[in-house]
Order: sequence, then C-alpha cells, then structure tokens
Amino acid sequence: MEEHERVSLEGLQIYSISLTPPNRWIKRLLHVSDTIVSLVIITPLAVAHWRGTWSFMDYHEDIFPPWHCFLLGSVLHTAFALLRESLHDEFSSNRGTKSWCRTIKNFIISKIYTYIFSVACILQWRGGWAVLDLHLGHSSNTAIIVTVVTFVILVGIRCVRNTLAPPFVIIMDYRDSAFIFPTRFRIEGVHKPGLYVLDCAFSVLCVGTLVVFVWRGVWLLMDIFLSPNDPELSAFLSLGIGYGIVALIFIIQPLMRWTCERLDGIWRLIATDIFLTLSFIGTVNMWRGVWSTIDLYFLPDSQLLSIWITHGISLILLALLNCSNSVLLRGVYIDAEEPAGLCVVFPVYYIRQLFQKERSKKQKRLLNDKLEKRDNNTILLIEDPGESVKNNNRENYNNNSKISDQEHQCEHMFNQ
Repeated sequence: MEEHERVSLEGLQIYSISLTPPNRWIKRLLHVSDTIVSLVIITPLAVAHWRGTWSFMDYHEDIFPPWHCFLLGSVLHTAFALLRESLHDEFSSNRGTKSWCRTIKNFIISKIYTYIFSVACILQWRGGWAVLDLHLGHSSNTAIIVTVVTFVILVGIRCVRNTLAPPFVIIMDYRDSAFIFPTRFRIEGVHKPGLYVLDCAFSVLCVGTLVVFVWRGVWLLMDIFLSPNDPELSAFLSLGIGYGIVALIFIIQPLMRWTCERLDGIWRLIATDIFLTLSFIGTVNMWRGVWSTIDLYFLPDSQLLSIWITHGISLILLALLNCSNSVLLRGVYIDAEEPAGLCVVFPVYYIRQLFQKERSKKQKRLLNDKLEKRDNNTILLIEDPGESVKNNNRENYNNNSKISDQEHQCEHMFNQ
C-alpha cells in the first residue's frame, strides 16, 4: 500500500492511495495454506459433525424412521430456501441502526440458524439414503443403476457441481453469506412469487434429492468393492484414494483453468463436468475414509459419547474458526456458469479471506485518517490495480457463483 501526491491543479491537491496486491510467491503460499487448512482441519471437522448427527439418528432409529427423516428434512430445507431473502434482509443487511445488541442478536440467530439447517440437511440426506436402502437393498447392480441414472440427470440439468462439498467448498460465516444461497433458476420472490416457490421446491426436492442418491450410490459401491471384509483396510483405502484424488485436483487446477479459458460452448462444459466428476469421486472417498476412521478409532467403546463429541465439539470448533456454514449443503450452482476458467476454480478461501478482510480494514482506516487530516481542497483517490478489467465480466455471474462477495475479492486480488 503506497501513498503519494499525484497532481496539484488550481490549488486542489489530489492524493492517491495505491493498493498493491501481494507478490506471486505470497499468492502461492496463501493458496497452499488454504488448501492445507481445508484438507486437514475444516473437512475433517465438517465430516465429524455429519457423522455425529447421522449416528445419533441411527442410534435412535425408532425416533428417526427413513421416510419421516426425509420428509421433515425436505420440508425444513425448502422452508429455509423460501425464507432466505427475508432472513437476509432482516438479519444480514445494513438496514437499521447499528448497535451492540443488534450485532449480538444477529450473531446468535445466525448460529442457531446454521445448527438447525445442518440438522435439516442431515435429516434429508439420511432419510433419502435410508429410503433407498429400505426399498432397493445393497446390491451392486441397483447401486450402479441408481448412480448412473441420477448422475446422467444431473449432467443434463447442469448440476454436477452440486455434488461437491468440503474440501472443495469453504463457506465463511460472513454476513452476506449467512442466509442467502442460489436456487436453480435464480428467480426472485419479489417479482414472481409463484415461480419463486416452484424454483425453491425444484432446487431442494429435485436437485437436492438427486445429489443424495448419487452420493449414496458411489458410497455404497465403495462399501462393496473396497475390502468389505476388512473395515480398517477399507477406511484406509478410502482415505488414500480420497486425499490422493483431491491433491491431484488441486495440482492440475491451474492447467484446467488454462484449458477452459481456451474452450467455449459444449466443449468447455464437457471439460468442466469431467473435472467436477473426478473431484466428486475424491470428495466421497475422503468423506468415507474420515467417517470410517472416526467410527473405528474414536471412542469405539463409548459410542454415545463419541457421537455427542463429534456432533457438538466439531461444530463449535468450526464456529470458532468462523466457517461453520461449511457444514451446510445448500443452494444450486450451475456447471460452467462462470466465465472463462473460473468455472473450475473452487471457493477454497480461508486465510486469503482473512488476509483480504484485514487489508480492507487498513484501507478504510487509512482513508478515514486522510479525510480527517486534509481540508476541503483535497481529493483522495483509492486505486486498486486492474479492478476495472474484471468488474464487467463478473456482473453476469456475481450473484450466481459459489464464491461469495468476499471470495470474489480474494480471487481478484490473488488471481495469477
């Protein structure tokens, strides 16, 4: 960050503050750091929370029958989708007077919302999973058929990206991303309330259910073919496959981005879907490996205690890390929706978002200091190199991408 006097015209002093982005080595270091944080900390905690909640429902199976879980989870998820704009306007917008009471109230409400929504997601997933187990069994043939059919439908409606979860997605607990998330057709409730309801229902009941079924199919195939008689070896194989594929994905991501920047139309969509499919397989194996490892080694003789710790402590730790929203599998994102190579860039921004947030605070403080020091004959300019180059390109997808506003700023500043 640099400050210098640019020009003096008719007694009017013009000062400029140039916001220089970090150099290339810092960018790469932060990128690697974000990847490590996602793989080693955030993803295991997210999986642990899901495992604890899911296992609690299995432990009390008489209270959580399959169809009841699926219907209750679907209804709650749909309700949150319908209310997302109202909740965002009420608790996340800049309207109203700022006060400590309002800030604390909004913080508490957002955390309660995250917890209830996470339970709703797991209810829907466990219910849909158990319904298929109940009616189709665990044979490899039915698993392959269900997986292929549901995946083909997801490809057809351009929703393969919705099969991803941590480590390829990190959602920070920031105000603008607390309650709001996109639906398939991006319809706003104010303008078309009827279509808005249908859009929310389709996004949750159709796309969301297809994602559950395809996850269940791949997971079941791993159960069948990865050393089914040796749970420990099966868990380690999933860990190795999962972490290996995920590492490969992050390594080849710059190459895929370069490739997609030079493709358009159907070829760009095909390349994106192949990349997302490989990422999905890595995600499922990573989740299965971490989940099975927890089952095997974390307090195996005290099942209920193990369940409660993974259910509660993991979510608390994610909240302390300011990324508890990462446990929520919500929203519908369209394949190859972003321009050029951004369609294969995953929103894995943790340290970079903190870095950008601190940088913005310094910028604001510097601006306020200069405005206090200079008189009315001074103009202060804030320059962010290259900002105007990408703003126009982002207007078409800024509200639709999986990357939030802060993540867009991070991606711009750290773009290589």
